[in-house]
Amino acid sequence: MSPRSAEVNEELRRRSCERLLKAAVELVEERGYEATTLADIAGRAGAARGLISYYFPGKRQLLQSAVHRLMHLRLAAALEREPRTEDGRELLARAIDAVLGLAVDRPRLMRTHMAGILTAEGFIQCPEQQRLAQLLRETVDRYGAADAETDYRLLRALLMGAVVAVLLPGAPMPVERLRAELFQRYGLDWELGVPPGRPLSAR
Repeated sequence: MSPRSAEVNEELRRRSCERLLKAAVELVEERGYEATTLADIAGRAGAARGLISYYFPGKRQLLQSAVHRLMHLRLAAALEREPRTEDGRELLARAIDAVLGLAVDRPRLMRTHMAGILTAEGFIQCPEQQRLAQLLRETVDRYGAADAETDYRLLRALLMGAVVAVLLPGAPMPVERLRAELFQRYGLDWELGVPPGRPLSAR
């Protein structure tokens, strides 16, 4: 049997990593962060425990990458869903709704993610985060921002603040109010994107 090519090996590594990221999201959502071990994640992914250390320094880094991947996939699906559009205002509305939608749909996971960002380890720059950042940056650019990089950072901060407000234990803000504030900030009509009350499948 001839040895596998570098391309095949790279594809196998990519799939293994994706299975770990998917398993991390599933288990933390089901059990919570503290009750989920790296061995649990490896078992769910059908991978060796040592493989996690090959890709990630620890559980917190793995979870951040996993949630950033989930956010990237949700955002990409929202931007590309039918009817396809090149309207920058519609695309920005879809982006806002995609991120707020995750806070509503998966509160335990997103609360854990935001708590992790606020720890000493902070915000981790990883390939999944970079893919998410690139999509948001492109969306801001298509919206017509004069300085896409600066406006992307502002949008990221506003979205993070809105997600925290939705998830704040004991004093959550209604997502409709937060959406209205963001839409007013960017001059977006309420009917753009996926207004609250529409089916979740539209997000």
